[in-house]
Amino acid sequence: MLSFINKVLAVVLVPILTLSFSPVMLIKKLIYKPEEVISISSFVEENDPVYLTAHRGVTSYAPENTIPAYEKAVELGYYTAECDIRLTKDNVWVLSHGADLNKRFWQFGEVGDFTYDELLTYKYKNGTNFWGFKDLKIPTLDEFLDVFVGSETRPQIEIKGDNYDLLYTVVDSVKAKGLENSAIVISFDLEQLRVINELDKNIELWYLVDEITEENIAEAKAIGDNVWLSANFEQNDTDSIQLAIDNNIGVSFWTVNTLEDAQMLYDMGIRYIETDILCN
Repeated sequence: MLSFINKVLAVVLVPILTLSFSPVMLIKKLIYKPEEVISISSFVEENDPVYLTAHRGVTSYAPENTIPAYEKAVELGYYTAECDIRLTKDNVWVLSHGADLNKRFWQFGEVGDFTYDELLTYKYKNGTNFWGFKDLKIPTLDEFLDVFVGSETRPQIEIKGDNYDLLYTVVDSVKAKGLENSAIVISFDLEQLRVINELDKNIELWYLVDEITEENIAEAKAIGDNVWLSANFEQNDTDSIQLAIDNNIGVSFWTVNTLEDAQMLYDMGIRYIETDILCN
C-alpha cells in the first residue's frame, strides 16, 4: 500500500509541489538556503592542525548524506567525511541517517521497507539547496566510496541497524575500492566493530559514545589498537575529555559547530573534531 501511495505522490503531487514558483518551494528556498563555512584558522597554529570531519558531508552546501555534500568535503580538504548507511529491502547499503524516509523525501515509510530501485524514484524535499542539484537521489555505499578514491579525504562510515551477517559486504565494498587503509568504520554497537575488526584489521574503527568513561575506554582498547572513541561533545566536560587524553586513546568529538567550542577543545589538546559548519 505504501509503495502505491508513494508512486502516486511521485507522479502526481510532487511535480506540482516542486515547481520553482510554488509557495511550498519558495518557503523551502528560504529555510534551506546555503551557508558559508566558518574557518578555524584564527586559533589554529600552522604546524599543529585540526583534523576535521564533515558531519554527513558539507551540509551547509548540500543535503546531508548526498554525493554533492561529499564532493564538497573533498574539494575543501576535510580530513574525513562521515556518512550513515542502512540496508534496503533488497540488501543494498544506502546513505540515510534516519530510517524514516519522510524526514528527507516526499514519500512515506522506512528505508528497509523498499527496494533500492523504488528509493531511486523518491525526491528530496529537505536539505540545503536540494532543488539546485539535478537528479539528486539517495546514494549507495559504493557511490559514496567512489568520491574518495584518489583523494586525501578519508571516508567515514557509520553503520545503522544490527545486520551483523551482512557486515562483510561493507568490508568488501571498502576493499574493492582500495580504501581499506583509508576508510574509518564507526558505530555505537561494539559487536559491529568487533565483526569488522575480525574481517579486516587494517580498517580503523571509532566507537561512538555519549559520555567518555573508564568503561568505554576499556571496551574500545579491548578490540584492538586501531580503535578510537568518537564522543558526543555536549555530553562531556573538561574532566571526561581529560580522561581520554590521560588514557592515551584517540578521540574525536561530535558535533562541534562554534569557534568557541572548537578552540576550547584545541586548547585542551584535542585535534579531531566533527562539524557541520567549520572548516580549516
